[in-house]
Amino acid sequence: MSSGSGRGVWIGAAAYTIWGLFPLYWKQLEFMPAGQIIAHRIVWSFVVLVPVLAWATWRSRRDGTAAVGVAVSSASVGVYTVAALLIAVNWFTYVWAVNHDYVVETSLGYFITPLVNVLLGVAVLRESLRPGQWVAVGLAAGGVAYLTAVYGAVPWIALALAISFGTYGLVKKKAPMPPLPGLTLETGLLFVPAAAFLVAADVRGDGAFGHAGALPTMLMAGAGVVTTVPLLMFAMAVRHVPLSLIGILQFIAPTIQFFLGVFLYREPFSRSQLVGFGLVWTALAVFAMESWQQSQLKIDRFEHRNID
Repeated sequence: MSSGSGRGVWIGAAAYTIWGLFPLYWKQLEFMPAGQIIAHRIVWSFVVLVPVLAWATWRSRRDGTAAVGVAVSSASVGVYTVAALLIAVNWFTYVWAVNHDYVVETSLGYFITPLVNVLLGVAVLRESLRPGQWVAVGLAAGGVAYLTAVYGAVPWIALALAISFGTYGLVKKKAPMPPLPGLTLETGLLFVPAAAFLVAADVRGDGAFGHAGALPTMLMAGAGVVTTVPLLMFAMAVRHVPLSLIGILQFIAPTIQFFLGVFLYREPFSRSQLVGFGLVWTALAVFAMESWQQSQLKIDRFEHRNID
């Protein structure tokens, strides 16, 4: 593993740890509609990112290093518009679910996201699946089907989170701009409608900012920092780490979320759910082991060529 990939792994692991702890933050704002929380995330993220991008651009010019930003073309705007819409859908689904006591189901969504990444690789990047990967995908599909039967409905929260974030990762993998200007453009594309939504809510008397007490107001503004830091870390990691390895790191966040949901928030978790989750966890174990074996084979082949 190169030094860049090694650093990317640590950055990715830190990003997923922060995401795993997110329920602790958003639960403090559960009295607010999810739409307002997401609008604040967008607005304050943009407010944070603009000066950070300006500082980074000034520093790169002063030091004579490569420019931070790149020219914004119509094609790049199209890519980042898709990315912005995907992450907005993901944010809304997640915050709504957390604040309606579905933390355990959100963890299921992020448990199956790595396997969605694999399927996207097949469908979009024309990658071929190895036998072990097919086994993992089949087990996960069985787990989701079983939970659908147990719930009496499709676990739409989990599937919406997995599909939206998996597709977002794919788009970011192909995005033309560096992480910082790219994320700034994403939030900038959503800034005006989000700000207009918050202004309209305040005019109607429904706005919470500045009217719900000092701590909630600070948490709303702080959403910019807690949102942008892990997203920037993720954007940095995904450019240097294979998508399959990003999928393995993804296990960190849902594991933390699952334990928070079951042991801190006391959400129900029945034996029937354990069977469904067990199939998904078995799929992830198979997937992780198969990916590790393949990486070891690549290392062995590389070292063998160097010896020869």
